[in-house]
Amino acid sequence: MGVLEISGADAEPFLNTVATNNVSRLQAGRAQYSYVLDAAGTVLDDIIIYRQGQTSFMIVVNAANEPKIEAWFDALLAGKAVLDVAEPGRKLECAPTIRDLRDLAVGDQARVDLALQGPASSEVLVRLAGEASMRGCLTNLKSFAFFEASLGGIDCLISTTGYTGASVSFELFVHPEQAPQLWNAILEAGQSLGVLPCGLGARDSLRIEAGLPLYGHELAGPFGISPFEAGYGWAVKLDKDFFIGRAPMAQGARSYDLQVARLEFSAARGVRPVRPDDPILDGQGACIGWILSSARAGKSQYALAYIARAEAREGNTVGAYYLARSASQVQQGRCERMDKGQTAEADLAGTVVGRFAKF
Repeated sequence: MGVLEISGADAEPFLNTVATNNVSRLQAGRAQYSYVLDAAGTVLDDIIIYRQGQTSFMIVVNAANEPKIEAWFDALLAGKAVLDVAEPGRKLECAPTIRDLRDLAVGDQARVDLALQGPASSEVLVRLAGEASMRGCLTNLKSFAFFEASLGGIDCLISTTGYTGASVSFELFVHPEQAPQLWNAILEAGQSLGVLPCGLGARDSLRIEAGLPLYGHELAGPFGISPFEAGYGWAVKLDKDFFIGRAPMAQGARSYDLQVARLEFSAARGVRPVRPDDPILDGQGACIGWILSSARAGKSQYALAYIARAEAREGNTVGAYYLARSASQVQQGRCERMDKGQTAEADLAGTVVGRFAKF
């Protein structure tokens, strides 16, 4: 993940201009989910903002989007980007200091993050800290809060954020040169607790099972999915006087007719897995949307799908249609793609389930 520092007297007004959430409400030691938009309301990235002090913030951006976000911020500070489509001449009136904390040139303040998720996470941190008081600190730490501590002699920022649906979840921000040491210490301290390394494939299946969006799939992407359609309209504070992209986002919030829903299908033996782009059908066989991401979890397979709002109510029965995956299937008459409203016979029945799950 990209880790940026935004600091100086202009840090708060800058973040309130470039991010959709209200940074002014954020207290030191707390974090906040938000979005960065362009003037047209297009989502450039979803981010987490950490307030370290009155004039000091850290933001975490998606790794693939970091160059884009840094270039966007540079363009804004240089006066080369449009802030408001309705007022093209509007200029940014704040200029904070922005540093890439993954760059070793920033010295001791450089940071990268490791995610430690799951029920054994707290005990691992207690073992690494070697202090009984750590247990109380972790127990009382609210979601999206953070503090600094030493883990096995390594200075860390410990945050209760995560992207796996785990009810116990931490992200650990550490100096890049000490990250391998902390990684090994976590595996050693957690060996008897069953702690294992987790790759992106496992992380992706966890976030799908939990119903969490991924940029480019359930957010932005080919469908241009907005935060409201993704189920995160609460992170867009339209009551703010201004943020970049506010006007088009407000208009979209009033008019969207599709949204992201979490669906559950059988994964019993012999049942083919659903895949992204497979159509979702209503009770009459009409296409009401498409699968965005899917993963198997035990005896079920879960999908995040972009479907008609009227069909996204929990408990509603829907169907999935397997698109053609070979030339022979096309010759047999199976569709390669399906438009909204097109009809077909469902191959697999499923159910709309609660969007966000904790494990």
